[in-house]
Amino acid sequence: MGLWAAVHAERLGIDTLLVDAGRLGQGASGGLLGALMPHMPDKWNAKKQFQFDALVSLEADISVLEGETGLSAGYRRSGRLIPLPKPHLRDIGLGHSRDADVRWIADERRFQWEVVDVPPVTGWLNPVAGASGFVHDTLAARVAPRSLIGVLAAFLRRARHVRIFEDVTIGNLDLRRGIAETSAGNIAFGRCIVAAGHRSFPLLERYTSDLTQPLGQPVKGQAALLKADVDPCYPTIFRDGLYVVAHEGGHVAVGSTSENRFDDPLSTDGQLDGLLEAARRLVPALAEAPVIERWAGLRPKAIDRDPMVGSHPAHEKLIALTGGFKVSFGLAHRLAEAAVHEAIGQTPSFRLPDSFLLASHIRVASR
Repeated sequence: MGLWAAVHAERLGIDTLLVDAGRLGQGASGGLLGALMPHMPDKWNAKKQFQFDALVSLEADISVLEGETGLSAGYRRSGRLIPLPKPHLRDIGLGHSRDADVRWIADERRFQWEVVDVPPVTGWLNPVAGASGFVHDTLAARVAPRSLIGVLAAFLRRARHVRIFEDVTIGNLDLRRGIAETSAGNIAFGRCIVAAGHRSFPLLERYTSDLTQPLGQPVKGQAALLKADVDPCYPTIFRDGLYVVAHEGGHVAVGSTSENRFDDPLSTDGQLDGLLEAARRLVPALAEAPVIERWAGLRPKAIDRDPMVGSHPAHEKLIALTGGFKVSFGLAHRLAEAAVHEAIGQTPSFRLPDSFLLASHIRVASR
């Protein structure tokens, strides 16, 4: 989110300092999965509309950056497959198909959520997994997380208005004077956008009174990357929290766990082994595929689960840009655009759902 914010700031000609406590993209954004999954098309609301619009627009935004940098983000609108093991799930899926016919339309482009008897591709998903059929949607996509980070970073390293400070930590923010105390010395600012993942929550809490609960928490996720000779056009498979994502170069990502409690945030264990076993049963092509990397990291989950964006109600110089548990990659470009426009007193061409606002999360955490 911070990198996207800096991209928008550069495009608007805003002098910007991008400060990272480590190296760019080494946090949760440096993972393996990269699944860009839409919400279910039923019970439509402002939040689902925002996510739909963001997922549709992301393709063009990435394409522009790829053209400017000459690099690939590993993006592909490859779709998604969901096996339906029971008859009642087929009935639900058929209802969602009717919802998608009405809701999943953008610029005369219609995305499908259809229930099929057999997978649309062979040699990928085990057909016995869908005793009652399969959902195939054409809106879902995927991106290679580290490749996207590389594209964003390459754009910013050549930017005219953005300077990058890596391995610099923030000690304190003097919001009255607009001074950030950092390990590289004091830095003056007009507006401060806090896009530090799960570390954003305790930083924002320092300047928020009357909280009865934390603004958010880190949630550990584990994933793995396998080497397999599979078509990178294959749709992402999703079942009961398990994702199997085909990437370029003969790579398949499997994930991920969601752990609210953990001893070591960066270690992998038997929970990942369980996901790998389930993936190998679901996808025959992975039966003998070697694991080339195991990964673990902490993702930011705001108290109200939705993204946390916008000015602090008591400190207009402080702007949040975090949260978005499990949906960050699909929304970050739009959320960052909103945060940057707010920082300069402008209104973007779209409206953030009220539940996304920092003020909304503060109200929830103050109950």
